Amino acid sequence: MAKKAARQLPLKLRGGRKTDVRAQFAALCWRIKNDKVEICLITSRTRKRWIIPKGWPMHKQTPAAAAATEAFEEAGLSGETTDICLGVFSYSRSHKLDNAPIITMVYPLHVRHTHSDWPEKHQRRRKWFSQKKAAKKLSEPELKHIVATFNPQHMLKLAHPAKKST
Repeated sequence: MAKKAARQLPLKLRGGRKTDVRAQFAALCWRIKNDKVEICLITSRTRKRWIIPKGWPMHKQTPAAAAATEAFEEAGLSGETTDICLGVFSYSRSHKLDNAPIITMVYPLHVRHTHSDWPEKHQRRRKWFSQKKAAKKLSEPELKHIVATFNPQHMLKLAHPAKKST
């Protein structure tokens, strides 16, 4: 019998200090094209590095839903998300004054629609890569590992578990 995943609850945000560790939620946007897994990366706004869509927690949204919102706003992508965290990576915003460490939880987003217009279209570039190439384009070692080892078949089984016959 397949184990049922615990349902994530929406977040209730409280204030924190600027020096606290901060959390973000990211979307690993993926699709299958010509029987191959493709990962969508976007450029950061300022330094134009390849990244995945990510952002801060949103009041009354689950982490996976917040990641999906970021995928639409930053990359113009929408689809099915799963409340299962693929992994965590950390980074520091060394180009910012506070330099607070940021822990980012990654959630899969199976892309069903690529929008031609989205809020940050004129600030970022969006491009699809093979899993291997996407992992090479990223800077954070933990994120490279998450992308390189991502198994969409596992996500599809979790999203659509086989029905047990009685």
